[in-house]
Amino acid sequence: MDQMEVEMNEAEKKADNQTRLQEEYLKSIDSLEEGQVYDGKVIQVTPEQVFVDVGYKSEGKIPTTEFVELPKVGDVVSVVLVTKENKHGELVVSKQKADVKQLWKVLRQAFQDKAPVEGTITKVVKGGFEVNLSSDISAFLPISQSDSQKVDKSEKLLGLKSNFYIERLYSDGKANIVVNRRKYLEEAITKNRDAFFEEVQIGDVVKGTVKSFTSFGAFIDLGGFDGLLHINDMSWGHVTRPKDFVKKGQEIELKVIRLDPEEKRINLSLKHFTEDPWLHFEDKFHVNDIVTGKVTKLADFGAFIELEEGIEGLVHISEFSWTKKINKPSDIVSIGDEVKCMILGYDIQAGRVSLGLKQVQENPWDTIGEKYPVGTELKRKVVKIANAGAFVELEEGIDGFLHADDLSWTKKVRHPGSELTVGDEIDVKVIENDPESHHIRLGVKQLTENPWVQFSKDHKPGSTLEGEIVSIVDFGIFVKTDSGIEGLVNKANLSDNREESFEDAVKKYTVGDKINVYVVDVNTERQKVAFSVREFKKKMQREEMSQYMAANDTNDDGDAYNPFANLLKDK
Repeated sequence: MDQMEVEMNEAEKKADNQTRLQEEYLKSIDSLEEGQVYDGKVIQVTPEQVFVDVGYKSEGKIPTTEFVELPKVGDVVSVVLVTKENKHGELVVSKQKADVKQLWKVLRQAFQDKAPVEGTITKVVKGGFEVNLSSDISAFLPISQSDSQKVDKSEKLLGLKSNFYIERLYSDGKANIVVNRRKYLEEAITKNRDAFFEEVQIGDVVKGTVKSFTSFGAFIDLGGFDGLLHINDMSWGHVTRPKDFVKKGQEIELKVIRLDPEEKRINLSLKHFTEDPWLHFEDKFHVNDIVTGKVTKLADFGAFIELEEGIEGLVHISEFSWTKKINKPSDIVSIGDEVKCMILGYDIQAGRVSLGLKQVQENPWDTIGEKYPVGTELKRKVVKIANAGAFVELEEGIDGFLHADDLSWTKKVRHPGSELTVGDEIDVKVIENDPESHHIRLGVKQLTENPWVQFSKDHKPGSTLEGEIVSIVDFGIFVKTDSGIEGLVNKANLSDNREESFEDAVKKYTVGDKINVYVVDVNTERQKVAFSVREFKKKMQREEMSQYMAANDTNDDGDAYNPFANLLKDK
């Protein structure tokens, strides 16, 4: 075969091959269907468009706005063939529609497999939130399923990217996606907590975030599940407020001091990073030691004093002063004050120290007996009136008590307020001094002689006297003598006529009347005297009869004769 024939054969083969390629190309073009997803190769990128070759006779053009990140030349992207030729004869493709198709495929598969999908909470709506699952596909998230804990402020979740479980895809034949974040979080929390109990041991150091406070400590978020930082584990010293040691939202390191897998409880500690100062307490401190400390906290019942870091003691309000009544600790000390105090006792196991402020000062009650012995007469001020008596200030912080019974020998004082006023300066006498019980008793009447002693000498039973009616009561009348002593005429002794009732007899008397009475009995110890009008009249009758008989009747021998002797005896 000559050269010409060879060249002709090759030309024919080339023509046949080209025809075959053209046929295959036309066949591939015809096979492209509108609405289907195809992979296209990026052949050019401009600021406005991305050109993609999907194997058609012209390139597809995609607006750059459909891309989150612009592709590079040579990258492969999925697109939907919208139309092979528009009115301008151009191929129209859409990456966005391809993304939607692809996402729905993913969502259906996730719903079927009960697998989580990613989304972003973008809007607060009625009853919950709107979640963007990308590609302009949104889902509804009920507020009850939005978090593992109660949501106080919905706005806090806006912009949050998270995983969600799909609860529903369609409703009434329409797309209506409902998602659940709470279920995903609870599963993650359970998984993290189980891993924590498997991997962490007591004594390990962990990181957490202060989540919330209670009166007994703070809850620490360890990754969706909580550990407790108890108030007693914040410091070796006394802790009143957890917020003084940690702040909400603060990320801190803590030591694990207790694990209870069954109850899912985790106890954490800050104080265990340092040695327990109580281990060496007895090497430094002893009962009755005088120590210096700083006031750290004040309470209604006392003040807390820091002896050294981690060791605080309590000065109870009763241990502030020997003599003063302290209403508030702040009246004596302030936070930050350095004070001297005495160690009264301690309990290392409980971490408690009892302190006293007054014990570093001289106790005035130790010498009060020498300063105010019984019999001492003073002039002092009334500082308080009570039902039973009055308090009289002897010196700052030390009062004596003046009982109402010690105001007068003769007057019955029912309430001291009728005789005394706060601020009055009065003369008193110390009648009792008991330093051990911190009790000093005073008297006013003891400044004068007891008139009952002289009365009992001057007016023995059987004698008579004149007095003044000062009151009339149901059981008799009270009569006051010139010496100021009052006695009672019992109603049975008011009339000498046994037939006369007390009501009739008492009508003859009025308060203020002068009256003669017979002394029936005098009780000096009880300060009581009994009078009788009936006996007084009898005595007067006997005396009159005796005088009459003595004046008119005598016998032959000159002796007095009394024919009524037997009668007088009967009387």
